[in-house]
Amino acid sequence: MTAELVCIGEPMLEFNQRPPNADSQILYLEGFGGDTSNAAIAAARAGAQVAYATAVGRDSAGDRFLDFWRAEGIDVSAVLQRDSQPTGVYVVTHGKSGHEFLYYRAGSAASFYSPVDVPTEMITGAKMLFASGISQGISNSAADAVFRAIAVARGHNVKVAYDTNYRPRLWHKARAAAVMHAACAEADIVLPSLEDAVMLTGLAAPAAIVDFYLRLGPSIVVLKLGAQGALLGTAAGHIPIPPFPCNPVDGTGAGDTFCGSFLARLLAEDTPLQAAEYAAAAAALKTEGYGAVAPMPKAARVLAALGRLS
Repeated sequence: MTAELVCIGEPMLEFNQRPPNADSQILYLEGFGGDTSNAAIAAARAGAQVAYATAVGRDSAGDRFLDFWRAEGIDVSAVLQRDSQPTGVYVVTHGKSGHEFLYYRAGSAASFYSPVDVPTEMITGAKMLFASGISQGISNSAADAVFRAIAVARGHNVKVAYDTNYRPRLWHKARAAAVMHAACAEADIVLPSLEDAVMLTGLAAPAAIVDFYLRLGPSIVVLKLGAQGALLGTAAGHIPIPPFPCNPVDGTGAGDTFCGSFLARLLAEDTPLQAAEYAAAAAALKTEGYGAVAPMPKAARVLAALGRLS
């Protein structure tokens, strides 16, 4: 399989809190997470041919990831296994203020990823590369690896997509903004969230934020607004994407679902508006179950929900 979409970044094994059982015991659902891995899975479920580039530990978590990606039809030929570094882990808890994360990622295999690990031939044979702020925030070498991957993509007319996905615990805001905005300037498609963008740009109005990112150079910007939907921006102007009706229980991975779904539908030759509408529906349907990836819908379910199945 020749991948249309190559995603690069950090996978993490997930333990997601479930509601207490009849004995008031709090249970955790084991699953798979990591923003660009989530997006890769969403894209594959939307019908795209996807490959993932990363490093995992030579441990049970790394083995489970490899088996899971293969089961999802994702090309793992560029996934490295390290003997001396583990696969990262995170825990999700749910409270009155929403979901919260506890990370165990220091020294992970993905954080040791470097420019020499970038699968240049895979990227040059693809149609699109996707990376994120987390892909770069986990270490200096990982940040350099993403810039190397972007340079390879741009040198071979491969489109570049980027999600800011700012995590303050990973790096200082000023450095994060400088690195991410440099990456956005090299991207064709930028997919920030409102919360990230407010912190990184100092702007508050969604329209102003979209215009800020368009001025950096991408031709398409989609600002994710959570429960308020999204705002699509191109040179032709702004188009609001209304939220898709749903009954949410867990927002973990919803933004990643949006990104992967949007990119997959662009690769399927949807217009940006059609792709954004699909992505909004896929992200909403994902929130109706627990875990980052288990509830991600496949294309038939999303298209049926949108009334696009003939």
